Amino acid sequence: MNEPIAGGRLRGRRIIITGAASGIGKATASLFALEGARLALLDRDASGLEQMAQRTGGRGFQVDIADEESVARAVEQAAEALGGVDGLVNASGIMRTGPMDETPTDLWRQVLEVNLTGTYLMCRACLPWLRKEGRASIVNIASAAGLLPNAPGLTAYAASKGGVVNLTRAMAAELAPSIRVNTVCPGMVDTPMADGFRTNVGNYALKRIADPAEIANVILFLASVDASYVTGATLAADGGRSYH
Repeated sequence: MNEPIAGGRLRGRRIIITGAASGIGKATASLFALEGARLALLDRDASGLEQMAQRTGGRGFQVDIADEESVARAVEQAAEALGGVDGLVNASGIMRTGPMDETPTDLWRQVLEVNLTGTYLMCRACLPWLRKEGRASIVNIASAAGLLPNAPGLTAYAASKGGVVNLTRAMAAELAPSIRVNTVCPGMVDTPMADGFRTNVGNYALKRIADPAEIANVILFLASVDASYVTGATLAADGGRSYH
């Protein structure tokens, strides 16, 4: 995969990225820094945050995405450090699999609390800051499984990511015209979350797993002024898994 070339498409923008210590969030932070954004990086992984802060020049803030007080505190600190917030990328998420009749209720709740409620809490906490800006943007990361669950063992994960898709649509309708809100739905991506599933791409038109940088470029489009007339969209970046 070729390294992204800096283009300055986010120059002067102040953006919060969750899940920034690994996977899609890490790739997005690296790309956004190249594109000129000032970053607040949120994650539970303190050491990973420190590394990414050094790499991107951003500020790291530890957070439990499913805890309302932790989210409110991290967003307040991030907004003060940046001097405001123009954009939010919700890349935090967990994947738990297993047959429906073997999935305990506490595991179901954990997946929904992190993937869906965590996204909601971040968006709500950022709203006072985003509303002060004239062209703010939110990009939520869902999943192709939220569009088309096509394998067993995904009930909690698919439900949580389907919820993110419709949460995004509802927010886009409510927050327009000052804040754009869109969703990216990746297929299988070469991150630790894909461990154990890397060969499950036979039904993908492109017949391969995605590099995180490929998803980061889709997020960049939606976060930038290039997508100034796009809101409420669900963009499947899944290699032809769902043909959405």
